[in-house]
Amino acid sequence: MTSPAPPESQEAMLESLVTQTLGAEMAGKVAELLPVLVHDLNDIDWRLSQVLGSTYAQLTEAARYAVATGGKRVRPLLMSAAYRALGHDAVQPIVSLAAAFQLIHTATLVHDDVIDHADTRRGRLSMPRAFGIPLAIVSGDYLFVRAFELAAEYPQSIILRCGGACADLVEGEVLQEASRFDLSSGREHYFRVVERKTSAIITAGLASVAEIGGSPPATVDALATYGKSLGIAFQIRDDLLDVYGDPDLLGKPLYNDLREGNATLVGLETYARLEGRRQAEFEELFQLRRKRAKHLLRLKELTDLAGAASAVHAEAERWADRAIRALEPVPPGPYRQLLEWLAHGAAERRF
Repeated sequence: MTSPAPPESQEAMLESLVTQTLGAEMAGKVAELLPVLVHDLNDIDWRLSQVLGSTYAQLTEAARYAVATGGKRVRPLLMSAAYRALGHDAVQPIVSLAAAFQLIHTATLVHDDVIDHADTRRGRLSMPRAFGIPLAIVSGDYLFVRAFELAAEYPQSIILRCGGACADLVEGEVLQEASRFDLSSGREHYFRVVERKTSAIITAGLASVAEIGGSPPATVDALATYGKSLGIAFQIRDDLLDVYGDPDLLGKPLYNDLREGNATLVGLETYARLEGRRQAEFEELFQLRRKRAKHLLRLKELTDLAGAASAVHAEAERWADRAIRALEPVPPGPYRQLLEWLAHGAAERRF
């Protein structure tokens, strides 16, 4: 069985996450919370590792590889911070659930890499490249199954919320596929996709944390709204980073959405702001199924000319502000403040 990450490596990971998300000054303000959060994340990772073992060594290896490359533990961090913000001193009651949501998120990344033909994930070979497409697909399925094994420890309402979030994820993928290479799909369609593909898991996880903690319905709804709004801000920022990010920090090449024809808010805003020949050129290049480097660079140039980045960034900030306003029913304190800062960080992060 895989042991949890050593405390020092987990602390370094979390410090890097907080610094990159909030900036060095803000990170310094929450430094006193890091040892507690590191302990929480280690407990969650340990519980997660307990369910990854399979009878077949290759499947175990693939599952552990997927978890190791499966993101920055943002969802468990949010769930831990939210539970503590509600006045709880120990996160043991939510450890299995946080592990379940991390596995669900990881499974979606594995399947996304299959769909998007991705070569890398956070600076390492993607699952399809490392293990082949068939094993990557079944490994993603395996992670979903193990996630629900963990969720089964909780009341039916929690399990149903997990299931609903997973159904939303699938619907979001179908909706996104339906609008691929189509800039006429519009903002409303884009937000329907984001609410399902990105926000659903965060929303369900935070609402479940409040329910497990015995919070009143208004607080459960408030954390759900926070999760939805933060998830949307996070995804809008992700759209921007795909065009304007640092590939070394991101651990993947730029322009993947442009390459794959994903109608993100960056593309939609650019298309709406361009006129005449430039708009027609942008649409023609965007619709190419096989784009070369020169096509991607020209799409980037047209995005710059449209001035879309500032408008998209402002939209991300608006959703971050909505997330912060939603926290009003949560008692003031350092963990609520951390949730507020993380919402701002979602709209400003560099990776």
